[in-house]
Amino acid sequence: MSPLKSDEYPAIFNDYIETVTGDVMVELNDQLTTFPEFIASIREDQGTYKYAEDKWSIKEVLCHILDAERIMTYRALRFGRNDMTALASFEQDEFVANGRHDERKLEDIAQEFYHLRKANLYLFESFDETELARKGMASDRLISVRAFLYIIAGHLNHHVVILKTRYLKDQNNNNDLA
Repeated sequence: MSPLKSDEYPAIFNDYIETVTGDVMVELNDQLTTFPEFIASIREDQGTYKYAEDKWSIKEVLCHILDAERIMTYRALRFGRNDMTALASFEQDEFVANGRHDERKLEDIAQEFYHLRKANLYLFESFDETELARKGMASDRLISVRAFLYIIAGHLNHHVVILKTRYLKDQNNNNDLA
């Protein structure tokens, strides 16, 4: 796969994309196992923990990652298949507010991620260089199919850092996070 170029994505995604330091396909494949392992390291009683009243819970963050991957993959599929219909943005707070994520088990979230990512990898691996280079408008921004792969990997990386530093930093010292 050709390297990602700065004209393939809007600057708003820089923070995500910069977390992907090697081959994006290797990173996406590595996350297939490392992310479910990370979820498994979280105790079920920690799943509804919020580090501040106005923040999402751990389970809500995890399910937000799933929702965003679905949406970004859908966008990549549309543009990869040369459907240049402009695609609307999504309201992440509404998705979380209406997802009933705190009712879910962490193990189920990990399994769902695994199967979702596995299916998405088949799609991503099917794209050739022409399809990866195609661009379309999503959320009023011009973006390439290749950029979506970096955004998906980087978005997950971004939220894992937040989970580790803001939610789970006292995991070993405090058994009453929930």
